[in-house]
Amino acid sequence: MTPAALQVAIRDLVGTVAADRGVDAALSEAEIVLERPRSREHGDWASTVAMRAAKRIGMAPRDLAAQLATGLQRLPGVAAVDVAGPGFINITLEAAAAGELARRIVTEGEAYGRGEALTGVRMNLEFVSANPTGPVHLGGTRWAAVGDSLARILAAQGADVAREYYFNDHGAQIDRFSASLLAAHLGEPTPEDGYGGAYIGEIAARVAAAHPEVDDLPREEAREVFRREGVDLMFGDIRSSLHDFGVDFDVYFHENSLYESGAVEHAVARLRELGHIYEADGATWLRTTEFGDDRDRVVLKSNGEAAYIAGDIAYYLNKRERGFDRCLIMLGADHHGYIGRLMAVAAAFGDTPYVNLEVLIGQMVNLVKDGVPMRMSKRAGTVITMEDLVDAVGVDAARYTLVRSSVDTALDVDLDLVAKHTNDNPVYYVQYAHARTRSVARNADAAGVTRHDGGEDAFDPALLTHPTESELLGTLEQFPRTVERAAELREPHRIARYLEQLAGNYHRWYDSCRIIPPAGEELGPVHRTRRVVNEAVGQVLRNGLGLLGVGAPDRM
Repeated sequence: MTPAALQVAIRDLVGTVAADRGVDAALSEAEIVLERPRSREHGDWASTVAMRAAKRIGMAPRDLAAQLATGLQRLPGVAAVDVAGPGFINITLEAAAAGELARRIVTEGEAYGRGEALTGVRMNLEFVSANPTGPVHLGGTRWAAVGDSLARILAAQGADVAREYYFNDHGAQIDRFSASLLAAHLGEPTPEDGYGGAYIGEIAARVAAAHPEVDDLPREEAREVFRREGVDLMFGDIRSSLHDFGVDFDVYFHENSLYESGAVEHAVARLRELGHIYEADGATWLRTTEFGDDRDRVVLKSNGEAAYIAGDIAYYLNKRERGFDRCLIMLGADHHGYIGRLMAVAAAFGDTPYVNLEVLIGQMVNLVKDGVPMRMSKRAGTVITMEDLVDAVGVDAARYTLVRSSVDTALDVDLDLVAKHTNDNPVYYVQYAHARTRSVARNADAAGVTRHDGGEDAFDPALLTHPTESELLGTLEQFPRTVERAAELREPHRIARYLEQLAGNYHRWYDSCRIIPPAGEELGPVHRTRRVVNEAVGQVLRNGLGLLGVGAPDRM
């Protein structure tokens, strides 16, 4: 008896009671909520549906709960149904009905936890998009971990997801970068508003080694060489760092192409056709105030140059014309003010803000060592980078730590804690749980504890009666819904927190329920059945860690 089956049964029972009273009381899925009781003594599932539906049916909540309980009690796999308080319904499943889940998980394997909520939806997920003027800083590293995990989670719900990196190769920051490279090559001080750090000298040296002729070129021509070659080298380093971090993109979109291809002019012309463009003070404006923005925006300046928002307008239209149904953009905390204008742009094109376009804002990340925030990077000079974090704790620990907290909150990463091989370290705690499932499996193989006995399947879910087994199975049951909610709310941290709960339940079960019989105890069906539970836990831990791009080690 799955939660989904219980929801359907409750919906049908409510409909029957309502029909008997001549009332139409159709319930939505959101109104048929099943929750795990805080105390396992209150059953496997609890519902407040009677209190939600009582008024429209015209019954007292407790009376409606009693009628629903009578119907639920007749369902196969339901052991008991109790009504508590003003109309809470507590449902206890038969051990066999609950334990059957373990076999299902082992059978489904990697497919367990996947769903179809987003099947047929094409999604463009743009994240990181760091300027090609320096290494990926901690904020970008957080988005790399969160964005890649979110892409995996959305795909697990059936979405066709394209990971996209917006390559900012247009604008003043590239001019400052090239001037900084040239200055480093010539041994000059870093220009005002330029870029410092050892990496500037490293890239300048690489450009000069490949193009020794720069020393004979006029300064402006030499700077153009450093611009062209230096940006390519810097971006190559960024791509390499991201790849080593387990993050690869399907599309690397060049900002400059929007201006060279005529995409900006195309977007402005389209908005003009829609009646949202006007001229004033010699400039071209987009009437974004009609769509909730705080002021209209200049698209083309009076001197004919494109304003910053022109690129955003053209880029959004380009994504939609490439066939993406939904565009998700992940931006840093300093971009919060962009949301209103971007939503106005989507609306101006006739789209639905927060549906066709979503903007996720991430908060800052700080590294803490020995209780003191780290401020300087040896290589970057001014910011802490992805390489600094990975060098300190490794890829798995870095990714997991950056994903396990909501992006709405600032994050302090305690390097001392993340590097520990103790249960205080969340990533170690979860990975160790998986390694323990594999160790148990190896030891069980050696002891002859297999699922089959004499060729017959010895799995008997009715034997899973220990309280820790009920708790563990209940947690395993929640995994598909957790993945669905993580995709729906764009919150990968839900997966990490779920895995920590599952690891805790598994460790408690391991301490209480033996898979390998102790000396003097005969090997029986209960041991073989628990072997399947162990395999199910390992499978779900692997599936969950895989959604976060984190490894599931067999040994630790």
